[in-house]
Amino acid sequence: MRIYLDNCCYNRPYDEQGQLRIRLETEAKLRIQHLMRIGVVEYAWSDILTHEVSFNPIKRRRQLIFDWRMNAIVDIAAEWDVVLRGKEFQSLGLKPKDALHLASALKAECDWFITTDTGILKKVGNIERMRVGNPIDFVMTEEDGALWK
Repeated sequence: MRIYLDNCCYNRPYDEQGQLRIRLETEAKLRIQHLMRIGVVEYAWSDILTHEVSFNPIKRRRQLIFDWRMNAIVDIAAEWDVVLRGKEFQSLGLKPKDALHLASALKAECDWFITTDTGILKKVGNIERMRVGNPIDFVMTEEDGALWK
C-alpha cells in the first residue's frame, strides 16, 4: 500500500482542535503516521510538497514535517510529465499546487491520495487506480484489511 499525504495532512495535528472534524482527522492522520513509521504503509514525497512545507512559518513544525521526507519510498520531481498532468487536473477547477500534488501521487503509483482539503475532495473523485479521500476515509476503509492485522 502506497499513499501520498498532501501538506494539509502533515499540518493537521498542529491545527486548532476545537472542531470535531479536525480532531477526528488528526487522530486518523496520527494512525496513518504510525503505519508510515513502522513501514506498514509506504508513502511518497514530492517537489511540490517540499515547496509548500518550506513556507511553514513555524520552524519547528517545518522541520518535523521535513523529517518525513527521509523515509519516503519515492520523491517525485516536478518534471515535465508531472506539470502536464497537473494542468489536466487544473481543468477540474483545482489550484495549481493541488493539481501538482495529485499528479505527483499518480506518478508515484500511489494507491491513495489523502487530503483534508475540502476543495480537492469536492472536485475530485477517485482518479484512475488511485483513491482520493481524507484521513478518516483511509482509516475506515482500510481498517478491515491487512493494515490492521
